Amino acid sequence: MRRILLVLLAHCLLLVQSPIGVLARPAKKDNGAKAQGVSFKQEAGKVEVWVDGGPFTTYYFEGYNKPVFFPLRAATGTIVTRGYPMITGVAGEAQDHPHHKGLWFTHGDVNGVDFWSESDKTGKIVHRKFGVVKGGPKTGVLQSENDWVTPAGETVLKETREVMIHNLSGVRAIDFDLKLTAVASSVKFGDTKEGSFGMRLAQPFSDKTGGRIENSQGGQGEKGCWGKAADWVDYTTKINGEAVGVAIFDHPASFRHPSYWHVRGYCLFAANPFGLHDFFNDKTKDGSHTLKKGQSMSFRYRVYIHPGGTQEAKIGEQYKAYVGSVQFKK
Repeated sequence: MRRILLVLLAHCLLLVQSPIGVLARPAKKDNGAKAQGVSFKQEAGKVEVWVDGGPFTTYYFEGYNKPVFFPLRAATGTIVTRGYPMITGVAGEAQDHPHHKGLWFTHGDVNGVDFWSESDKTGKIVHRKFGVVKGGPKTGVLQSENDWVTPAGETVLKETREVMIHNLSGVRAIDFDLKLTAVASSVKFGDTKEGSFGMRLAQPFSDKTGGRIENSQGGQGEKGCWGKAADWVDYTTKINGEAVGVAIFDHPASFRHPSYWHVRGYCLFAANPFGLHDFFNDKTKDGSHTLKKGQSMSFRYRVYIHPGGTQEAKIGEQYKAYVGSVQFKK
């Protein structure tokens, strides 16, 4: 009897260790659904975004002059955006430009109204509704509608935005498809450096603390990248010994591609296709653009947060992969 029991026990052990035995066992219920891909948790005025089981960012669609994503994290969890003014008291952090909150999209001159800065005399981008808030194993989608409203209460633009967050190994990628439609008689985007798709990076990205800027044309530093047209720009640095970078890709179907860039050594990072007379230091240049009532224009970008330097992360190849995988009509 004892020998029979030992044989049966050995047989059971082989079954459990074999691939068939493993598949045959019932799967344990995974209570951490967030670990399955991209997931969202909507609360009052905000949507929390999780990727691969960890927090990635929060989309604040109410409470500020414009919707913002804050903070942004690398795949390791390292925060790559400045805390101020959302969080104060971060040691060594610059506390300038309080309108530089996380990641945003706006412009400094829309029919003469400043939507870039924040005061009682500036415009606001007002969230109206969500179309889609849907997670998934590989991609999550946030679709929403916003109004660009002047201090006088006039809605000059309707904005539809689709944001796609990807679950990719070792990196974080978030795509933006932003469409602006004029609802006033006409809407003029003025020529100013204060725009448009921007973010404020964490203090270690500063050129005074070892940060580095590089663009697709081989430009380096603020001098080589500010006001220059490029397919992409990448900031890199080390945060607590971790080599990390943040790139913005400008899609060929985006308005006035390749964009010009309002990128500063103090960590302001923005794609701006309008600010030509500032960027060229030439008042004969005019980067303004007017939409007639009912006309639209679209802006398409990817924010790509990666480990390592620009060359190590193969940012040029990653840009080509982005363009090849995401198709738009101009």
